[in-house]
Amino acid sequence: MTPPTPTPDRPCVVIVGGGFGGLHAAKALRRAAVEVTLVDRTNYHLFQPLLYQVATGALSPANIAAPLRAIVDRQQNTTVLQAAVVGFDLDAKRVLLDEGDAFPFDTLVVAAGAKHSYFGRDEWERLAPGLKTVEDATRIRSDILLAFERAERTDDPTERQRLLTFVIVGGGPTGVELAGALSELSRHALRHDFRRIEPGDAHIYLIDAGDRVLSNFDESLSANALKSLERRGVIVRNGERVTAITPTDVTIEGPQGSQTLPTETVLWAAGVHASPLAKMLGEASGAEVDRAGRVTVTPTLHLPNRPDVFAIGDMANCAGADGKPLPGVAPVAIQQGQHVARTIANRLHGKPDKPFEYRDYGSMATIGRSAAVAELGRFRFTGYLAWLIWLFIHLMQLVTFQNRVLVLTQWAWNYVTRDRSARLITAVPEEREHIK
Repeated sequence: MTPPTPTPDRPCVVIVGGGFGGLHAAKALRRAAVEVTLVDRTNYHLFQPLLYQVATGALSPANIAAPLRAIVDRQQNTTVLQAAVVGFDLDAKRVLLDEGDAFPFDTLVVAAGAKHSYFGRDEWERLAPGLKTVEDATRIRSDILLAFERAERTDDPTERQRLLTFVIVGGGPTGVELAGALSELSRHALRHDFRRIEPGDAHIYLIDAGDRVLSNFDESLSANALKSLERRGVIVRNGERVTAITPTDVTIEGPQGSQTLPTETVLWAAGVHASPLAKMLGEASGAEVDRAGRVTVTPTLHLPNRPDVFAIGDMANCAGADGKPLPGVAPVAIQQGQHVARTIANRLHGKPDKPFEYRDYGSMATIGRSAAVAELGRFRFTGYLAWLIWLFIHLMQLVTFQNRVLVLTQWAWNYVTRDRSARLITAVPEEREHIK
C-alpha cells in the first residue's frame, strides 16, 4: 500500500469513517489543496435513519447505501481505502490499520460513530440486537419474520402467543419508528400471507424508562406520537425498565412491580456508546473520555493540545450553546464534518480556527403511514403534513440520486399497496438459534 505523497503545498488529510461526518468532510475538501484519504471498514456509506425500514421489509439495504468510491469518484484529490483502524500513533502521526499496515497523516479526522449501549449488560447484545448496521437490520428482519413462521407451525396457543409478542426497548425516534413499522408489517403487509395465524394479533410492546416517548420533543408532540402508536395497537409502557432478557422472555420493572413477558423477539433501541476508537484517541492524546465513551474536543473540534487531530460526530463530546453535549444525530455530524473541512482549508491560507456552532433545524419522527411529528424551530407539525415533511427531508438527505429514485419508487409502491416487498429471511434458523 503506497500512501499519497504529501508536500508542503498539499498535506495529507486522513479521514476515518465514511458515515455522515466523515463523508461530508471529504466532500467539502474536494477543492482544497490537500490529499484526502477516506478510510472505512466497509466500502459503502449507509443512511442509518432508514435502517428500521430495512429491518421491517419496506426497503432493501441497497436502497439506502452507496459505494464510497462511487460517491467521490470525481474528486481527484480523494482516495478511498477499505480497512479497519486498530490504533493511533499520534507522535509519529500515523493511523494503525489491520494486517500491520500504518498510514501517515498531516491532519487526522476521526468520525467513527457509535455502537449500541446495553448499560453494563453486554450479554444482552446477542439476545436483543440493536440497529446500527446493515447486518443488524437484516438480522432483525429475519428474527421478526421467523417469529411469524414459527407461530404458523406450532399448535400450542401459549407458544404461538409468545412467538407473536415483540418487545422494543427504548422510546426515542428509533424505537418509535420501529414499533410503528412493525405494527404496519403485521397488520397489513403480512395480513394475507398465513393460513393458521392472524399476524395482526401480534402484541408489540414499547418499553421506556422515561415518562414519555420522544422525550426530546415538545410534550404535545410526544402525546400525539403516543396516540398514533396506540391506534396502531402498540402497547407503550413508560416509566419501566428492563431488568432481565433470556432467549424465551424479558423481565421489566416499573411502579406496579416486576413482570415477565414471554417473547421470542426483543429489539434494542435504548442507548449508544461511542466507537472504541474514541477511547484509543483519548489514551493516545491524554484527552478526557466521558461515560458514554466520547472523547472531549475543543470548541474548534480538535483534541486538546492536538490541533492536527479532530474528532466529530457520535464519538465526540462537544458542548452546545447550552453547555450540554450535542446529541448524536446526523445533522450534528454533517455540520461538524463541513466545519472541520473549512478549518483545514482556512489553515492553508493562514486563517485562524473558528469555533463550531451547531444550527438546530429541528427534529422529526415517523410513526407510520401518514403519521409523524416534526419540530422545526418554533413550528410543530403532526399527522399527514409532518409525514410529508419527513418524507421529503429524508429523501433529499440520501447521498446519491439513484438512491433517491429507488426509495421514492419503493415508498410510492408501499403507500398504494401497503406491501413490503423486501420480506426476506436471510439468516437460516440454525444460525439464529446459534445466536440465541
